Amino acid sequence: MKKIYPNAAAALGGLLHDGMFIASGGFGLCGIPELLLEAIKTAGTKDLTFASNNAGVDDFGIGILLQTKQVKKMISSYVGENAEFMRQYLSGELELEFNPQGTLAERMRAGGCGIPGFYTKTGVGTVIADGKEHKDFNGQTYILEEGIVADLAIVKAWKADATGNLMFRKTARNFNPPAAMCGKICVVEVEEIVETGSMDPDHIHLPGIYVHRIIQGNHEKRIEQRTVRSA
Repeated sequence: MKKIYPNAAAALGGLLHDGMFIASGGFGLCGIPELLLEAIKTAGTKDLTFASNNAGVDDFGIGILLQTKQVKKMISSYVGENAEFMRQYLSGELELEFNPQGTLAERMRAGGCGIPGFYTKTGVGTVIADGKEHKDFNGQTYILEEGIVADLAIVKAWKADATGNLMFRKTARNFNPPAAMCGKICVVEVEEIVETGSMDPDHIHLPGIYVHRIIQGNHEKRIEQRTVRSA
């Protein structure tokens, strides 16, 4: 099965439809699948639900899809530093389901592992727990969280081989592996495609069984907050 595609539009060909559920990797502006997000914007696909730690900033990451009103709902942990995100949420234009970061990552991982749900103490006694099943274990109360299974996963990696084995670079790994796992179809953008067999098996962070399509491209790699020391 050929997994390498020439560009983002080709890699997403036949996969996009209005109202779909997309899991996206990235944390802040680190490890963002920016090329695939731009292709979704260009395609005009709308009424999207995204599971992602955050929505980037106003003009980068998922923020570009908020600007064009293509996102209906966000399942997220952090909503700061994106004025349009906050405006749409406060005005009732955008649905928002808050998830603690660890819970969101585990919901993605669980969905990718075929686990329909799990119990966690995180969120007990807060609005996070509203409407969720509560159960006591050893005198402690837990809430039931459901695994996430998305129609499509879009992720950013450092290297891939032709079979889809992936390596991530340092903190850019973040939510990308669990996001990749939970998608029925996973499309990955990478900085480099290497010869199959050239990567040390012990250095592979995500096996190719989770990856269906790959593109190679140039990335902007923005820094979210740059602080420099005055002279």
